[in-house]
Amino acid sequence: MLSTIPRLRWWIGGLLFASTVINYIDRQTLNVLAPILKEEFSWTNADFASILISFRLAYTIMQAVGGRLIDLLGTRRGLAISVAFYSVMAMLTSLSQGIGGFRMFRFLLGVGEGPNWPGAAKATAEWFPAKERGWAVALYDSGSAVGGAIAPFLVLFAYQYFGSWRPVFVVTGTLGFLWLIAWLLLYHVPERHPRIGAQELAYIRESVEPPATEQVSWRHLLRYRQTWGIVLGRSLLDPYWFLVADWFAIYLVSKGFDVQSSILGFWLPFLAADLGNFCGGGVSSWLISRGWEVGRARRAVLLIFGPAMLGLIPAAFTSNYALIVTMFGFASFAYAACATIFLAFPGDVFKSNAVASVSGLSGAGAGLATLASTYAIGQITDRFSFQPVIIAASIIPCLATAILVALVRAPRQKEEGGVLNNF
Repeated sequence: MLSTIPRLRWWIGGLLFASTVINYIDRQTLNVLAPILKEEFSWTNADFASILISFRLAYTIMQAVGGRLIDLLGTRRGLAISVAFYSVMAMLTSLSQGIGGFRMFRFLLGVGEGPNWPGAAKATAEWFPAKERGWAVALYDSGSAVGGAIAPFLVLFAYQYFGSWRPVFVVTGTLGFLWLIAWLLLYHVPERHPRIGAQELAYIRESVEPPATEQVSWRHLLRYRQTWGIVLGRSLLDPYWFLVADWFAIYLVSKGFDVQSSILGFWLPFLAADLGNFCGGGVSSWLISRGWEVGRARRAVLLIFGPAMLGLIPAAFTSNYALIVTMFGFASFAYAACATIFLAFPGDVFKSNAVASVSGLSGAGAGLATLASTYAIGQITDRFSFQPVIIAASIIPCLATAILVALVRAPRQKEEGGVLNNF
């Protein structure tokens, strides 16, 4: 008989964090190398945007489809397939011979990476009670910031070591297979896990309902204003993050800064986002522990940090390196605090058999919005500058906050046999 693992749920949380780190290293490999690739292949910003759109199109589709598949296949199998597939596609990017190849492999990378967030949302709903879920979501979502922070150092080191960009994609792509071994060895749902202690299982089940088996259709979920609040709110919030993740290196170069010599500045917004994840999750969990209702605690964080993103506006009007980096760091901190709440809400609001589907729908909505914003950024920055882009990126999250706070509230009457939790 296998021995139990103390605090097993946090080992599961650590695996979800590692998955997100690797996910972001794989996608950031291209973005860090973008100034080098743009020069080698003579790409415009619009050309580069078309590669990002190829990834985003597949990622958008697979957020919804992948979330649905994970609800059908289960978290363990669904995430294993996802990570294996996108790791292979990341490695195959090294074979690209031009813009067409990059578009194709980035599309396929998006197919694989799309299910990561719906799968992580479902796993946290299965393993963590509401008072800890904010911390758990902060942990796995912070992997995007950590992966984004690690990527410049890892990618540029590998590029300088090999003297070519092609081996870099192979190096970063192999990381997913190491994770896959640990995932298959460790992950099961709590009720069937061979190494969970009876005390921990009882603690989890105090506020986490056993997994429901009945499948819920998208049509049924879209009847709920809570679904629309989560989808629309995240759709307006997430494009900010992809402005940072996809375009920040190019933005710094447009301001006259060399990407290799300004690597610490490139790193700062990702570090700030990492801290913001834990601030958002920590504050909401602290409020819940003080007796606040889950929904009220989550909304309080949004009302604090959503409007705080207006602090990015000064970056649109300066070429001072320290100020630019500081303002992006501050806005990324505020964004990440909000993003943790957005990602926690599907597990707070819906029962386990609908969590990945709702998370996937919100990811698909965010993907569509990011497709539009990516295309617009490429066109606007080629013709004008980054200034209007930065102003818009600081204002729109305020609208996202207003929509989610207005729509994502507990039902007035408890729903018997439905998909909503009493949050």
